[in-house]
Amino acid sequence: MPTERTPLVPKSPGDAGSLDFVLMIMGILSFAFLSSLDGTIVATLLSTIGSSLQSMQFSSWVGTAYLLSRTASTPLFGRLANVLGRRPSILFAGTLFGVATVLCGFAQNMQVHAAPAELTTNTVARAQLVAYRALAGMGGSGLTVVGSIILSDSVPLKSRGLYQGFTNLLWGFGAAVGAPLGGWLGDTIGWRAAFTIQAPILTCGLLLVFFKVREPPLILNAERTTFLAKLKRIDYAGTFSLVAALLTFVIGMNFKTILGHEWDDIKVWGYLITSAVSLFTFLVVEFKLAAEPIMAVWMLKLRTPFFVSTHNFLLSLLTSSTLYNTPLYFTAARLRTSANAGSHFVSNSACVAAGSLFAGWYMRHTGRYWKIQALGCLGLLTANCVLASWSTRTPEWVLYTTLMPAGLGSAGTLTTTLLALIASIPPNDIPLATGLSYLFRGTGEVLGVSLSAALTQTLLARELRRRMVYDGADEIIAKILASTAYIHTLPTELQEKATASWMRALHIVFQCQMVVAVCLFLSALPIEELPLQDTLTAPQPGKPPAVYDAEAVRDNLPDQHPGYGR
Repeated sequence: MPTERTPLVPKSPGDAGSLDFVLMIMGILSFAFLSSLDGTIVATLLSTIGSSLQSMQFSSWVGTAYLLSRTASTPLFGRLANVLGRRPSILFAGTLFGVATVLCGFAQNMQVHAAPAELTTNTVARAQLVAYRALAGMGGSGLTVVGSIILSDSVPLKSRGLYQGFTNLLWGFGAAVGAPLGGWLGDTIGWRAAFTIQAPILTCGLLLVFFKVREPPLILNAERTTFLAKLKRIDYAGTFSLVAALLTFVIGMNFKTILGHEWDDIKVWGYLITSAVSLFTFLVVEFKLAAEPIMAVWMLKLRTPFFVSTHNFLLSLLTSSTLYNTPLYFTAARLRTSANAGSHFVSNSACVAAGSLFAGWYMRHTGRYWKIQALGCLGLLTANCVLASWSTRTPEWVLYTTLMPAGLGSAGTLTTTLLALIASIPPNDIPLATGLSYLFRGTGEVLGVSLSAALTQTLLARELRRRMVYDGADEIIAKILASTAYIHTLPTELQEKATASWMRALHIVFQCQMVVAVCLFLSALPIEELPLQDTLTAPQPGKPPAVYDAEAVRDNLPDQHPGYGR
């Protein structure tokens, strides 16, 4: 009978078929399914929610708040997994996500801004849904990060990629189910049910984790301290400065891209300057002041962790930009329906699942990953080169297959880089490395959407002004920038100019993505191919030093990680 002091299961690859292990995996996979289901189901209902709460202009913040808080909280949960333990951390994350998500189903408003005359009222109370989504984002990040850490503790490194493939498969399944389910709920029961129905799935997953996950020796044999003492070890200054940097950046870009303010408007550059100052503060805190920084800066001084982090950032930047701009090509430049635009992503979604599973299987049977990682990056580069060549004469079969190499490549390289990162650091630091990886991924997602939207809007405005030179054109241009649906109401001549402007703007954006894809490929080349262990190495007890010396860590690991630091 397992007890609290029983190590995480399984102890060896042969134990991987045990009932305890299977139930634990089911709990972790349920979190992956729920996270993707939540994202797509909410995205499908944004217009319905905005109309219901009479706050359509703020509907985008339902997704933005979740993404920002998830990104900023990611490294925090990497640290908490070592401070509080795996099981308390994931239970805290799951409870936070569950309570916040259920509260979203009872939210009465989501106003982000209050008029100057109304600033004396409680602004937070006027943004209930956005605030609850931000809390849900924090919990969602913990489910993802700590779940990944538990897998790393429980599965030999050589098999880790295969289980990551299963996780990505469930993630893709949740994304596929979420969109039609959200539409059905919005048309029948109501959008609030989209939040409340998630509670039973989450509860089952948390129960499985609670009863089946056991702490590793690192946690069980650590020096006993009070809960308050553990909380004092958390890097609050780094957490808040990172949140401030991301939040003010997105708000500034929102004023530029969504609300149409110019670059010289104080609401744009004021927020962007604040973001830069907050980012500088975050870096100072992490590199100089924090005793236990949420971002493991010492890892960035090492070869493989540095290039893995760079790769993850560029990959998320590229992927999020593609997912944001490619639908616009069909709906704005080709005047097709949203359903038609979505159909072109079906093959990409299937390739994401297949690519992740294949990468995991390949690493499990060969113990290698560098070649498949390089091939995945080449697939992404190929897809973006073809994407940059799209025009009105591009055959339909090319439009449907262009993103397939990108799906295979992105899933494969995400799996291989995570394994490369884990193989390059001591077992005790796997939680910090996992948090570091997801931090760079999340930051890339935030910047990918914000920067590509700003670039698209700037280029589109320039092209429209170049093509529409007559009295009253400014009003038409402003409406085109605000809504793609407005293009359908224009006369044929203006419609052609609008679609040509969109085509040109997106063509340049796709060319920029091609440059990012080249940098992505180059960032993968220096990543070392280290041995993937076929036995389970549990994190060992021992108090980590307050400040890590990268060179000392490198010198002390030749036996644990052959080839480390080559």
